[in-house]
Amino acid sequence: MSEGPMLTTRRFELYRPAPGDLPGLCRLIADEETRRFLGPADPAPQAQFERLLRNAGSWALYGYGSFMVRARGENEIIASAGIFHSYRGYGEALGLDDMPEAGWIVRADHAGQGVAREVMDAILAWFDEAHGPRRIACMIEEGNSASQRLAARLGVAHYADHEVADGPVPAVLGLYERLKP
Repeated sequence: MSEGPMLTTRRFELYRPAPGDLPGLCRLIADEETRRFLGPADPAPQAQFERLLRNAGSWALYGYGSFMVRARGENEIIASAGIFHSYRGYGEALGLDDMPEAGWIVRADHAGQGVAREVMDAILAWFDEAHGPRRIACMIEEGNSASQRLAARLGVAHYADHEVADGPVPAVLGLYERLKP
């Protein structure tokens, strides 16, 4: 790691993505349970390299993006979370094109330990201070009750559903938004 953490919480350090993060990103979603609600997510290096570049691009173009999350004093990526700029191509009416989108992925061996809640609280506070309060979108696959509960705790409310067929099986995505706080 060339730079120190950009944000810290009680248990975690949050870093902007760096070239050396590729192996950690592959490990982050290597477990099938972690990928269960990630649609067509692929843990292969090429796919994760493309995700790393999208994350870095969001930071470069918009000044915000996903953070790599590590336990304090550790080097291993245990989560990726943040507010990144997205363009889902679902159409303007669904509210997920050309806008900030919140998202989180926690490695299976750290699931259920409050990682996403702790880091997303810090990220939302940072985002509001750095970029001003504004609408943030989020999408959660149907059946992902843990993320649905977290979204509610973060003040992100369901506003629509959208069916997608870009993965191995069609999925229904719950569309969520946090309006200006």
